[in-house]
Amino acid sequence: MADVMITRSIDARGSYCPGPLMELIKTIKTSKVGDIIEVLSSDKGSAVDIPEWAKKMGHEIVYLKRIEENYKIAVRKMR
Repeated sequence: MADVMITRSIDARGSYCPGPLMELIKTIKTSKVGDIIEVLSSDKGSAVDIPEWAKKMGHEIVYLKRIEENYKIAVRKMR
């Protein structure tokens, strides 16, 4: 995988559903089209909720990785 330029990063570890998704939504609203927002979450629900929300809203999942007990999810703002 090529290097991805993360525009903004959210550390939502320790926050539970729907906290990480709500933080992402708040950040996407203030981001520009093309920005990539990375969410770091310890809530396994984020690995399902964030991709579902992104697809519904027309954004792109750049990657979703599990690193030990945490998830790194990068979303590109598409509109």
